Amino acid sequence: MAFDGSWKIDRNENYEKFMEAMGVGMMKRKLGAHDNLKLTFQQDGNKFVVKEASNFRNIEIEFTLGVNFEYSLADGTELSGAWTMEGNKLVGTFTRKDNGKVLKAYREIVGDELVQVS
Repeated sequence: MAFDGSWKIDRNENYEKFMEAMGVGMMKRKLGAHDNLKLTFQQDGNKFVVKEASNFRNIEIEFTLGVNFEYSLADGTELSGAWTMEGNKLVGTFTRKDNGKVLKAYREIVGDELVQVS
């Protein structure tokens, strides 16, 4: 399934609790909850370009499924990991460099929405 398209975050359920469990401080959790993130995906086979536009930054991430890469969150947290495909879901497994906590994210297109579960 091609992930080509653009999506804007319209809701975050339990996002602040998730960030707290990942070791993100209170002030950064409050800011992150109001990020107004927009994601744009371009997929060419196993290669992806993802543009992230938010109140705090605009970046472009390029990755190939199954290949580890470095990534920095908006708050400066550094991660290392990879995205893979499981059926119709993108599955990301990333490890925080500062505390070793593992972040697992699942992205799937459901109807006309991109749903992410972390």
